[in-house]
Amino acid sequence: MTEAFDLSAERLCVGTVGPVGSRLFLLQVRQGETLVTLKVEKQQVAAMSDLLARVVKDQLRPDHLPDDQPLEEPMEPAWAVGTIGVSFDEAEDRVVLVIEELVPEGEAGAIARVSITREQAAAFSIQATRLVESGRPPCPLCGSPLDPSGHECPRTNGHRPPAV
Repeated sequence: MTEAFDLSAERLCVGTVGPVGSRLFLLQVRQGETLVTLKVEKQQVAAMSDLLARVVKDQLRPDHLPDDQPLEEPMEPAWAVGTIGVSFDEAEDRVVLVIEELVPEGEAGAIARVSITREQAAAFSIQATRLVESGRPPCPLCGSPLDPSGHECPRTNGHRPPAV
């Protein structure tokens, strides 16, 4: 049976476990006693941050933003995120996230429908942007992360290092 969550989030946060370069990105949603932890990719966090910022920008200015919130225990992800959809429910004045599990094509996976306030969306976007930018800088040529130990840029075919 496929897991399905329908949560009106009291808390939404993103965080990492591990050192820069090998961080595990986690998304957490809490409603009452229910805590859902999901594994996300850095690019998904960046895209989600951008989408939420755009949705909030198109609505009324949010009130007071909640403070950044750290990850809670347990931090073991229930599943890895495949796709994330973002929309705005005008009747409820809530941002809605539809998060689907990463599964092989043709298989049904878990799904989480998460409803958040404009304030939560704005605060998440800020927190997520800071988190993504705190990692390794991107290569100016290909966009892949630059490692301190070096970077074999596919755009240079290994002939010269990228300008930093």
